[in-house]
Amino acid sequence: AFGYAGVAESGYAFVIAVIAIGAISGAYSTEVVRGALGAIPNGHIEAARALGLPGARIFGRIIAPQMLRIAVPGINNVWQTTIKDTALVSVVGLQELMRISFIGANSTRHPFIFYLIAAVVYLAITLVSQAGFDGIERLLRLRTRKAV
Repeated sequence: AFGYAGVAESGYAFVIAVIAIGAISGAYSTEVVRGALGAIPNGHIEAARALGLPGARIFGRIIAPQMLRIAVPGINNVWQTTIKDTALVSVVGLQELMRISFIGANSTRHPFIFYLIAAVVYLAITLVSQAGFDGIERLLRLRTRKAV
């Protein structure tokens, strides 16, 4: 199986799954942050330099707050997609939620119940994650001051 025969039995399936999913979601998250940094107008940074602010303060007071407001929704999207992509780790033989549901459905001949439970678990995980990201977005909005 493409050089990975016996991976599930050797105990490295979890490590391989974490590396694969982590690398993919890390690449997407990097692009989200890069895009958010690119969306900050250069005039803001030039104005901070003209005021004589040091580099760390420019990042902490000007770049980071604007970047976070832009990047958090995209990172939320990457996180939700990563949660849903964990179902793909059964390809390397790892026992995850959908694989266990499949085994349970085949052993009892009641697939609807097992897949419904799996769907409810995924829904609960994504709802809790979404509530957390909504709280973060609300916090970032509260810290925004209106121009006078």
